[in-house]
Amino acid sequence: MEPQIKDSLISLLDAIKRSDGTTVATEMEKLDGYLDRARAEGSLDPRLEHFLGNRSYAKALAFLGGDPALLRQGFGGQAATPPGGCSSHREKPAQS
Repeated sequence: MEPQIKDSLISLLDAIKRSDGTTVATEMEKLDGYLDRARAEGSLDPRLEHFLGNRSYAKALAFLGGDPALLRQGFGGQAATPPGGCSSHREKPAQS
């Protein structure tokens, strides 16, 4: 099923770039169907299931090996945590 998911992700991200709403809707429906089927079968890598379930489509495509052309055009996703990790942005407690 992963090859079909990858093809659908490539089509979806290309349609987003072209503002093709009909294709965006069609590909999102396909991806929802793949996800539902994979959850029922337990056949999907948990990371990929997470990306698809949260509609992190660029991350899902990158996980599947990506499409270099789309990744170069800014569909590569962003890091989930800031440089230095989450703790680098927390306020430090006041010293006594």
